Amino acid sequence: MTQPKSSSARSRKAARPSKSAQTDENVSRGLRELLTRAVMLPTELLREAMDDAVRRGRMTRADAEELIQSLIAIGRRQTEDVLADVEQLLGRSRGDAADRRRATPAADRVLREVDRARRVAGLGGGFPISGYDELAAAQIISRLDGLTPAELRKVRDYERKHGNRKTVLSAIERKLG
Repeated sequence: MTQPKSSSARSRKAARPSKSAQTDENVSRGLRELLTRAVMLPTELLREAMDDAVRRGRMTRADAEELIQSLIAIGRRQTEDVLADVEQLLGRSRGDAADRRRATPAADRVLREVDRARRVAGLGGGFPISGYDELAAAQIISRLDGLTPAELRKVRDYERKHGNRKTVLSAIERKLG
């Protein structure tokens, strides 16, 4: 005679996510890993290419700056397109804040690296932080590391005239000291 299943066995079974949810999570995790690796490789290649171009005198500063801005814009559009496709495939809405929070660090990391590479290569004829006007306060604050005091003052003056966000201004003042 078989014994009836205990209530704890039933509750363990009910607590397990469905196969569909597990599959969605596995696909999502795999895509995030692939996107992160795909984003990091071009950043390294961009840095190497810009260093080489500046060293060889193959490109003017203005041309290099224009190229960097174009690459950033293309990268943003492609990232948005891929994320939209992934969200659609997984049946998630575009407005899902959790998905955007997961994607933002990878994009921020790329932009920080591009800014750093641009400054190292001496191509920073313009503003110290690329795409400044499109960035949220937290993204700007994360890019303040590595800026010289002169660059920090330039960002502070611009922020006072345009956004005047207290969190950004106080972070700059802390860095200036």
